[in-house]
Amino acid sequence: MANNPDRHSTHSVRIRDVTIGGGAPVAVQSMTNTDTADIDGTYRQVRELSEAGSEIVRITVNNDAAAKAVPAIRNLLDKSN
Repeated sequence: MANNPDRHSTHSVRIRDVTIGGGAPVAVQSMTNTDTADIDGTYRQVRELSEAGSEIVRITVNNDAAAKAVPAIRNLLDKSN
């Protein structure tokens, strides 16, 4: 990629072992399309996206049920590694 003088510099941010911004290489990001309250379905989709090469997988937390599901999804992901 050629230097583009119109680009502004950004701060780098680490998300676990992935750095974004600050001149870091582009990170592949994905987003689930499941209902986050569906713990098993969201867990499966996160795993599939990760196995397909996504370095960061985002999920929607748009209501209380989705927020309550996040710790269970995280626990399943931690156990699967």
